[in-house]
Amino acid sequence: MTIDMTRPAPEKEPERQYHFMDLLKEALEQEQTESGKTRTYSITTMGCQMNARDSEKLRGILEYIGYREAAREKDADLVIYNTCCVRENAEQKVYGKLGYLKGFKKQNPNLKICLCGCMMQEDAVLEKIQKSYPQVDLIFGTHNIYKFAELLATMEESGSRIIDIWQAHGEIVEDLPSLRKFGFKASVNIMFGCDNFCTYCIVPYVRGRERSRKPEEILKEIRDLAADGVKEIQLLGQNVNSYGRGLEEPITFAELLYKIAEIEGIERIRFMTSHPKDLSDDLIQAMRDIPQLMPHFHLPLQSGSSELLHRMNRHYDKARYLERAEALQAAVPGISLTTDIIVGFPGETEEDFEETLDVVRKVGFDSAFTFIYSPRIGTPAAVMEQAPEEVTKPRFDRLLKVLEEVIEENNQKRLHQTYHVLAESVSKNGMLTGRTETNQLVHFEAPECMIGQIVPVTLDESKIYYFIGHLERTCIIA
Repeated sequence: MTIDMTRPAPEKEPERQYHFMDLLKEALEQEQTESGKTRTYSITTMGCQMNARDSEKLRGILEYIGYREAAREKDADLVIYNTCCVRENAEQKVYGKLGYLKGFKKQNPNLKICLCGCMMQEDAVLEKIQKSYPQVDLIFGTHNIYKFAELLATMEESGSRIIDIWQAHGEIVEDLPSLRKFGFKASVNIMFGCDNFCTYCIVPYVRGRERSRKPEEILKEIRDLAADGVKEIQLLGQNVNSYGRGLEEPITFAELLYKIAEIEGIERIRFMTSHPKDLSDDLIQAMRDIPQLMPHFHLPLQSGSSELLHRMNRHYDKARYLERAEALQAAVPGISLTTDIIVGFPGETEEDFEETLDVVRKVGFDSAFTFIYSPRIGTPAAVMEQAPEEVTKPRFDRLLKVLEEVIEENNQKRLHQTYHVLAESVSKNGMLTGRTETNQLVHFEAPECMIGQIVPVTLDESKIYYFIGHLERTCIIA
């Protein structure tokens, strides 16, 4: 691919990135004319919804340029791993995949390998990849993902490895091509970074300090999505409850939600993640008063022990968490509460663990992301005395057992009730699959033409982590 990099590029974003996208597009069209071959790509996303949203941007840029998604990774001309560093096993998975790709590159010397995302912001990781994985062609991090087209053009023109890691964030650039997985629902970033510095978490170090997008930019993006047929949006941020801090014109997250609810065409609003210390009465009132807000709230607990929560630097205790959960349940009857829980944080005693189980039973969570603590280099908790696996693994198993009992008890209360389900796709068993207002996963028999519609489904059978249901006869099939 021959790219004319001598043409002057605009300084202003996103015009600058469109300049490089157009250069790449022209070069790719010329290459395809000469070779008759279309370049393909493969993107593997690891980690949170923020990473998934970033991958949509990468996919949109590549499709704009003229790349097409490969059916299989090994057939792709460009392989991208959008990485996560929250858990150690995610990092090990990346190293394993890079070794796997080394063989593909020997067979196809034109194959380009790209690494981006949170993992790339860690100095030790970057050093290891530079020394041990020469097959990687392009490396960038979380702060400059919008520069992907420029970096790709530079890599192609120079024929050499490009590494561009920023240690601090710059401007927020969102107005770039994006290719969503679904046409009827979308994720929208409302803020980036985190200021909480929980002692176990690497996110503030790799995603940067907290910064909010201007509300008018968010509202414009959502209006455009609604005009494109999107019915459901999910607002994303490391701590959406603190949205608006630092903006020139102060606005709270609750106030933003009321503005979003006025946008015609948006039928469902979801968001994550919320920090318990910033869960305001105004937000709880918004959950009660805004009909488009779905009755589901993800409220990470991490531990039920006030002592451990203090050592985690969470800025709330067990009593405060329970009070906030009860306030949500009182304001929105039938609300689904989900959470995150860490087992085996340094210093966790049997009494601490029992406090966690107590909160699980009292709140009655509908689901939980559960983790055995994994030390992350660079965080305060990594230098604390670690709990032995022979203690943490049995506790983890006990937690799962209690959670399943609580979830199944909740599920039984939902059986034979009718919910409105946004049909999303065809599941492996050939049934349609979607989520209720309360975010429960449901499989049900229905024609594929109903994908993208919100339909009434009665829940018939609980499988603990999902339901089997049936479409109500009152539903009109388009």
